[in-house]
Amino acid sequence: MIQITNPGPLTTLQDMGRYGYQTQGFSPAGAMDTRALALGNLLVGNDPGEAALEMTMGGISCTFYQENIIAFTGADVEPKINGEPIPRYQAVLVNRFDVLTCGFAKTGCRAYMCVSGGFDVPQIMGSRSTSLKFKLGGLEGRKLQAGDVLPFRRAMLSIPRMAKRMLTPETWEEIVTLRVILGPQDDRFTPKGIETFLSSVYTLTPESDRMGSRMDGPVIEHREGADIISDGIVFGSVQVPSGGKPIVLMADRQTTGGYTKIATVISVDLPLLAQRKPGQAVRFAAVTSREAEKLYNAQQRFYQRLADRKGWKL
Repeated sequence: MIQITNPGPLTTLQDMGRYGYQTQGFSPAGAMDTRALALGNLLVGNDPGEAALEMTMGGISCTFYQENIIAFTGADVEPKINGEPIPRYQAVLVNRFDVLTCGFAKTGCRAYMCVSGGFDVPQIMGSRSTSLKFKLGGLEGRKLQAGDVLPFRRAMLSIPRMAKRMLTPETWEEIVTLRVILGPQDDRFTPKGIETFLSSVYTLTPESDRMGSRMDGPVIEHREGADIISDGIVFGSVQVPSGGKPIVLMADRQTTGGYTKIATVISVDLPLLAQRKPGQAVRFAAVTSREAEKLYNAQQRFYQRLADRKGWKL
């Protein structure tokens, strides 16, 4: 197990989400950067969707009271064991009484610490993800606090090809391009509004959080008002309220919404947005649903090839 001594700004347990309950009003929650979660879990021998610690803007400090194998992915929070830096995107064995410390995110926004065998917290409605809004899942449905204890389900001292379990850490450009599929209400915007959306640079505001990434930038022009009859929201829906500034709905999104949605960010690009800090920039580019499907399938094949080539468990 580990005991938290410093939880960082916001640390929760997240897996790939709690799906199948949006009709009852429960948002899926889950990891903001699903790619970092999947890669971290593959590094330590887990299934890609195993629950891990998601750390926002800065990392945790904790003491290990049991040996296990860990991997840090996503943002660079400069993790150290007993004061010595450990590599990111690499499987690392930690020993009993080792002390982990992290700093604020040097690059990126969200870091993930995956542990072999996963954390021993209950599955609720098919997921271990923390939903802060509903106080559900994770550890008592809340963010971690100093003194919290998290047991391992199945700690490991060795896994196949341990020395080769490493990947090149992710990096992010100054302005990232988020590919989108236009719709479902793109007809509620003027041609000028669509052009503005696809040609402008937007920056994340400090109000951005796990529910939505709020943008500042040029106003997107509606044909009529911004209000519609409420309909379903998905991870990546781009709402444009009456003020004309886009909001990309994220992991803790509401289940339905009554604002026009100009587009949806494709799933393989959502991790790019999850790693943006307030003040950092994005732009949008339109693709077809067929292109998005090909990109998603290519990502899944990459995970499978990685597992096959390295002899890692998928």
